[in-house]
Amino acid sequence: MEVRWTIWLLFVSHVCAWYIPGYSVKRYNDDEPIPLLVNKIFSDNTQLQYAYFDLPFVCPPSGKSHGGSPFGSGHSVSLNLGEILRGDRIMTSDFELHMGKNVECQALCTVEVGRKDVKWGRKLIKQGYVAEWIADNLPGATRFVTVDRSRKYYATGFKIGDLDFSPASGKPRYFINNHFNIVIRWRGAPEGGKVVVGFEIYPKSIRSDDYQENGCPKHVHDEHEGLELYIPPNLSRLKELYPGSSYLPEDDDEADDGATLKVPYSYSIYFKEEPGVEWSNRWDLYFNNQDEGSLTHWLAVLNSLTISGVLGVAVFVIWSRTVQGDIKGRGDGAMEDSQHRSRSKSEKKGEGLLDQGADVERDGDVSDDEALEDVSGWKLLHADVFRVPEYSGLLAPLVGSGMQLLFMASGLLILSCLGILNPSFRGGFVSVGMGLFVFAGLFSGYFSGRLYKTFKGVQWRKNTLITALFFPGLVFCLIFILNLFVWAQASSTAIPFGTLVGLLALWLLIQVPLVYLGSWYGFVRAQPWEHPTKTSSIARQIPPQPWYLHSIQGTILTGLPPFAVVFIELLFVFKNLWQDKSGYYYVFGFLSAVSTIVMITVSEVTIIATHSQLCAENYHWWWQSFLTGGSSAFWVFAYCIWYYLFHLHITGFVSSLLFFSYSFLACAVYGLLTGTVGFLTAYAFIRRIYSSVKID
Repeated sequence: MEVRWTIWLLFVSHVCAWYIPGYSVKRYNDDEPIPLLVNKIFSDNTQLQYAYFDLPFVCPPSGKSHGGSPFGSGHSVSLNLGEILRGDRIMTSDFELHMGKNVECQALCTVEVGRKDVKWGRKLIKQGYVAEWIADNLPGATRFVTVDRSRKYYATGFKIGDLDFSPASGKPRYFINNHFNIVIRWRGAPEGGKVVVGFEIYPKSIRSDDYQENGCPKHVHDEHEGLELYIPPNLSRLKELYPGSSYLPEDDDEADDGATLKVPYSYSIYFKEEPGVEWSNRWDLYFNNQDEGSLTHWLAVLNSLTISGVLGVAVFVIWSRTVQGDIKGRGDGAMEDSQHRSRSKSEKKGEGLLDQGADVERDGDVSDDEALEDVSGWKLLHADVFRVPEYSGLLAPLVGSGMQLLFMASGLLILSCLGILNPSFRGGFVSVGMGLFVFAGLFSGYFSGRLYKTFKGVQWRKNTLITALFFPGLVFCLIFILNLFVWAQASSTAIPFGTLVGLLALWLLIQVPLVYLGSWYGFVRAQPWEHPTKTSSIARQIPPQPWYLHSIQGTILTGLPPFAVVFIELLFVFKNLWQDKSGYYYVFGFLSAVSTIVMITVSEVTIIATHSQLCAENYHWWWQSFLTGGSSAFWVFAYCIWYYLFHLHITGFVSSLLFFSYSFLACAVYGLLTGTVGFLTAYAFIRRIYSSVKID
């Protein structure tokens, strides 16, 4: 069985998320217009994004329609929820592209930029911002070749400008890119027409003096001196501000003296046939690090299987020797014999009979302990192991929310591996994930309500409200507070107010009723989970525990094996989320394999930790199993801190706040999900082992 699962996981990891081709193919005839859309600018050094048309130094939309479109330039394209949440702001533009029609040069506009706008532009160039345009659902990219010239790949977006240093003074100089060479790669379609298989943009900076009266530069393809974002300081004003001073600041960016810098914009269009690229494979060049990282992914899977296999052997030993061997060898007989001897001694002492539902008296009598010294430690807890834990009214909602997240994560990974969620479905991962989370409110309510009923709770409506409002409410409040900081930066990363209202309505008007429906069925219609042993009226005294069973350090240490399974794959996930936003993470096959092994590892670690706790005669396993399962989230968050300090170059308070807040939120989601897996595994394990021992 284990070999079969291993082969299956390796097969799944090899399925590097193919996507369904052909369902949205757009074929163009000669001279047919190709809409060019502008989106946003983003940087790997900050988490703040800005809409392209919000930049004061680019050509504003003229409002004219092009190519027979009913909408003029500057019209906002309808976006799905995922696109809005990821900061996309897609709009129509004034660029005119016609299939097969090359354009040597086309003037766009001339913009006059003031001192404050120049200062902001220089800041954006310094932070490495790149712009994203879209044509035929492909993001504009810059084409690169590897060092050995054996492979080509794409980097999404193009630089809005370049930073250079003066050879004489060594001071930084900022050049704005104002001419765009647009390359459309196409191939003929078998059904007729042409399809776009590549969209490339190569910007360059050309100073204003090299432009002619028609708005185009002289000799477009020649080398030109760049257009520097710089306005000379107003010396007369500076002398007034610093009278008698021998030093005058070179930058006078804050002055509003009406000085401007003229920035002309133009573009060229070239169509090139690419017969070697199929339309279904046109995204391959964007996955620039899949091939070179394939070996590392396989090492991650092998590392995960090794750790999980070692823990699996430990679980097998526990089950075969400690549990099954004990039951077959002496379990019931020893239990009954010890109870008989204990009752005999009690009768001789005149202290009465032991309670039939308990194992021993709760007064810790030494003679009783001696009578039961040949009984395994975990068996002594048969009358206490299913005792209702403290704060059960919080544990049930957390387990319900964890099942909701588990359903959402499983659905996303399955759909991604099948190719339904692919890069051409922009924002689909977040949109579908939100839909799955809302629909999974049924599972959240059901498991929470049934577990609450098992805990002998009676206020099931209160439990339903906690389940529906607690975790989603904390997430919404955190996002709302972070959104205030982003709003203050005028960034497109900020969620619009209307979208926030929509999310609130989606939560309160759809998810909450679904949670209520699932909770009603789980509490009212379904039966509570039956336990194989009865619980005594008097709680057993717990002996002193080893440090690793009752300290927070011990719980944290149990999170190391699951973290060791997942940390290699985290390198790729973090690189695409935080460090290389122009790339695409699309090896969901490997991620699915590693995620499955992580869940198995969490289950194995929880079984080992729970069995050790029971053998130490500690029946407070409910919360402990939940914390053990979710303890690897602590190490993931520590990894986030390490990654921030040694790999990222994030600047600014708001960007750092966003990084740590979203990292904490992601770790909380991960911990809640794995904690639920650990809890359910321990619950099933304990019910199974105690159902094997018959207690009279």
